Amino acid sequence: MARIAGVDLPKNKRIEYALPYVYGIGLTTSRKILDAVGISYDKRVYELTEDEVATINKHIRENYMVEGDLRRKVAMDIKALMDIGCYRGLRHRRGLPVRGQRTKTNARTRKGKKKTVGSKKG
Repeated sequence: MARIAGVDLPKNKRIEYALPYVYGIGLTTSRKILDAVGISYDKRVYELTEDEVATINKHIRENYMVEGDLRRKVAMDIKALMDIGCYRGLRHRRGLPVRGQRTKTNARTRKGKKKTVGSKKG
């Protein structure tokens, strides 16, 4: 099993679709990495040699921020928004949608389970 950037990649997938299992690498970035390293998209993960895995690992480490470092950076960026008190920071702080979505209906993922208010019987 290939271990890249601290993530075990699924054995039977093609390498171009396995690399996006690493946080911070999408399909486009995956293809750029494989082009730079000179590995075919069609290769399966179990077909990779140790040298190829090491080359991919080295290229990612030198050119991309992935996994823990990227998660830490994103968290710090959000914390900075909250500290300066900008609109986006306030939305993060209150747990509401940040990018202009409606909240009268929907937004349940950000707001959490519905809290019924009222319903008095008269």
